[in-house]
Amino acid sequence: MTDDDRYKLFGVYLSEPTVDALAESLYEEAGVVDLETYFDETADFVPAGDPGADATDALLADVLESFATRYDEAAFETAETVDPDSFTLVHLAAKPRRVTELRERFQAAATIQETDLRTVQTAILAAHLETELEA
Repeated sequence: MTDDDRYKLFGVYLSEPTVDALAESLYEEAGVVDLETYFDETADFVPAGDPGADATDALLADVLESFATRYDEAAFETAETVDPDSFTLVHLAAKPRRVTELRERFQAAATIQETDLRTVQTAILAAHLETELEA
């Protein structure tokens, strides 16, 4: 299998409102009913053509393309007030190169903001999904 016919799983930690907005978006786009259990966490790759994987790859492509804008829009200070125990790990699928690029950007943003990845991932994805963060 080549990178073009499979997706790599990518875990992100998100606040509950962000998970809900993401789940709603993926339900509308691909009919994903239960985002938190949609992907088998033990699998390294998901074959292309899976509707949920195609939808999450497209979403993450949009996030990557608009990362600088989303970074500027992100409510990092609000995301930092989210109870650390309330973040949920959600697995998404994307092309392997996209996963690498997103990891690098999220890590760079966490370094710049002097915060953790959960805060950065939540703030940027909430900005992308136009979701309010709750503390």
